[in-house]
Amino acid sequence: MPNKTTKKAARKTAKNSETVFTTLTLAVHERVATITLDRPQRLNAINAEMPREIRQAVEAADADERVHVIVLQGAGPAFCAGYDLKDYAEGDATNAYTQPLPWDPMRDYTLMKRNTDDLMSLWRSPKPTICKVHGYAAAGGSDIALCCDLIVMADDARIGYMPARVWGCPTTAMWVYRVGPQRAKRMLFTGDLIDGRTAADWGLALQSVPAAQLDDTVHQLAQRIKGVPKNQLMMHKLTINQAVDAMGLEQTQMFATIFDGITRHSPEGLWFKRYAEVHGFQAATEWRDSGRPIPEPPPGDLGDAFMAPPASADARSAWSADVTGTRRKAAKRTAKKPR
Repeated sequence: MPNKTTKKAARKTAKNSETVFTTLTLAVHERVATITLDRPQRLNAINAEMPREIRQAVEAADADERVHVIVLQGAGPAFCAGYDLKDYAEGDATNAYTQPLPWDPMRDYTLMKRNTDDLMSLWRSPKPTICKVHGYAAAGGSDIALCCDLIVMADDARIGYMPARVWGCPTTAMWVYRVGPQRAKRMLFTGDLIDGRTAADWGLALQSVPAAQLDDTVHQLAQRIKGVPKNQLMMHKLTINQAVDAMGLEQTQMFATIFDGITRHSPEGLWFKRYAEVHGFQAATEWRDSGRPIPEPPPGDLGDAFMAPPASADARSAWSADVTGTRRKAAKRTAKKPR
């Protein structure tokens, strides 16, 4: 989470930078560049601008001779809750993510591959990247985190890709390279989230610490790295990254990005979007994450048999936590109203 030094440096960097960011801030202080995702009111959910701005911020840090290491974090109560799917699932007026049928798979691939490449700028940067995860790194937020070289999590933070159950396939395809095939399958076959302790035990995260120690832990790691010459850091990173490339990373990402488009235009994906449009995204994710069977309407069937409203008006994902306190505040206001 941003501290006073980071905020002050961000203001100074913004004055000296030609790039105007709308979804994040970039700060440079004592050899460390800090990129802070800055849409806290939406749990730093990914909108159309964020992937592009992540790349721009990374490129600015790469070009800055002062910078030896890059830290990525999120403002507010969570690192990143994924793509802003409430907007895309309930609406998507431009049909960017769900096209009218018949759909063009290569148009979808072009859009999502650009997002993937933007996020992969964290992996391709010649400088080490550290992701600091608190709250959630969910869905697309896990894509961002897994593109960083090192991940440090709070013990109670959660990471995973819930849309693996329906309407999504992680386009960066980093899971298999971070935790191996068996645990990657465990995560994507279920869409479950795991906490920081489990992530560290699996080797997904470098380290997991109590939330109160997260900032200091990442700070100490960045301080240790920043004293190494940039060329040394670059050579080590290139050496290790090429080994991952040799295992077929580019081809795997191509398949995953094409498959992601298919998941949003399959009978199941189209049903999910329709359910979200009719009953709201929260109701759709409640069904998705509940463990109930996802409807599998045959081709040409719009899934009318599976459009019953949720049992509760407050239906939401089993993984949803009131990290912003919004629901608690609303409940208090309701309780105070005269009967």
